[in-house]
Amino acid sequence: MVRCLVVTIAMMVCSSGCMSPWMASGSFAPVANPLPVMATNDEVLWERTVDVLHDFHFEIARESRFSRVIETEYRTGSGVLEPWHQDSVGSENRWESTLQSIRRKVIVRVLPSGDGAGYLVTVEAFKESEDLAGVAANSPGGATFQEATPLDRDLNQVVGQSAPSGWIPLGRDAALEQHILRSLQVAYSR
Repeated sequence: MVRCLVVTIAMMVCSSGCMSPWMASGSFAPVANPLPVMATNDEVLWERTVDVLHDFHFEIARESRFSRVIETEYRTGSGVLEPWHQDSVGSENRWESTLQSIRRKVIVRVLPSGDGAGYLVTVEAFKESEDLAGVAANSPGGATFQEATPLDRDLNQVVGQSAPSGWIPLGRDAALEQHILRSLQVAYSR
């Protein structure tokens, strides 16, 4: 027990840095959402936005340049032992993702500003918690042979959960939104 505690504390100390996922979300000045961007080439702006989402390990589910929306697949929240993933921002979110099944999805809108001088980039990150209908683990009893009964050829054994998992919406993840917006600011300034 003490060894696990020492390893956990060592990992927290080693992973601290400027843009560490362990840092509290309030340690930086908040970034405006929507983020005003002065750009003339919307192709470069779009590609840099997709690159930032890939840096966060989100897979793109849907890209529509006509409606100017980039939507990602749901991604399972990274826990304490995955400091290289950036989707769980702050120690509270990281511990929550460690102790509870959490998933996140990001929707980015790249809209032209009203004055025609640039774009407004809106980031929305949604967080959900898993809600199991019952016990997920199954006993191996139905799939094993028993010596006292004759051989029964029931090939329709229940494997896995008896019902699909449900997800409870937890609202928007403001810390992840701010982290993505800061990364977008850096990407757009190159």
